[in-house]
Amino acid sequence: MPVATTAIAVTLGEPAGIGPDIILAAYQALKTAAPAFFVIGDARTLSRRAGAMGLDVVVESIDAPAAAAEVFPNALPVLDRPLAGPATPGQPDSGAAAQVIGWIDEAVRLALAGKASAIVTAPINKDALYRAGFRHQGHTDYLAHLARAAGYEACPVMMLSAGSFRTVPATIHIALKDVAAALTRDLIITQARVIASDLRRLLGLDEVRIAVAGLNPHAGENGAMGTEEAEIIAPAIAQLKAEGLAIEGPLPADTMFHEEARASYDVALCMYHDQALIPVKTIGFHVGVNTTLGLPFIRTSPDHGTAFALAGTGHANPQSMIAALTLAADFSRRAGGSTR
Repeated sequence: MPVATTAIAVTLGEPAGIGPDIILAAYQALKTAAPAFFVIGDARTLSRRAGAMGLDVVVESIDAPAAAAEVFPNALPVLDRPLAGPATPGQPDSGAAAQVIGWIDEAVRLALAGKASAIVTAPINKDALYRAGFRHQGHTDYLAHLARAAGYEACPVMMLSAGSFRTVPATIHIALKDVAAALTRDLIITQARVIASDLRRLLGLDEVRIAVAGLNPHAGENGAMGTEEAEIIAPAIAQLKAEGLAIEGPLPADTMFHEEARASYDVALCMYHDQALIPVKTIGFHVGVNTTLGLPFIRTSPDHGTAFALAGTGHANPQSMIAALTLAADFSRRAGGSTR
């Protein structure tokens, strides 16, 4: 497998959103304390946004990722892939979609070639991409598509974290009324295997403790409030235990997330979107990170969107981007910087 020894690749994301703002602010906060990172995107957009925000950040174009480490202490390194025209803060343009997608494509190529130790993606605007013909649900499945196209296996699993607290939603962007029908034993088993395998590697753990939430109130209360726990979730857990995983459940979701309970597991496997995201955002709203497990490279992202109303104002909070960069660096160091 290729070994990555270089800097983290950061994709600029939607250029009219807060991606440029939080990248610049993160660089200013981390340039003396973090491993080097470089941006794939439009250098002019970053320079203009730094000026508009009054940030004393020098933006410097580089020819290759290998130059990032030398440049990083004094300037934000950018693989300059220019837009056709200037990006106006708060005004997304579907005409930029090809470049936005191209920045992601290049980041994946570099990571798979061992020229980037990890990928951190700034938020994209899916509506603008859809209007330009993008046919993927979002970042996660597009990254998996690119990995498979390059000949790698990919089974993407979305993990949210706030510090050491981590959750995974088994089902993601579907209506609540459709969750029960979407849950299967195979889905839970597959996701738990990916979680255990990747977190052993990325966290340096001998054993990953997984807590599995029930779907229904009180985890079904012995069938009085639903049968999914007995028919789907518990059998999946039993199989995973037989395989040697440290996994418990199904547990009532209303008692899983207080401080004492959180100390008993490394990650919570939840049954639907809000069951996983509400506790993470309650515990660490401004420092939440989205990590995609099950890819042949490390990928993290801020756990928020493009926030067009804040773009260029200087009011966007960069803490989630800082956390995403820090986590990507930690993961890369523990994993030895290699793709799977």
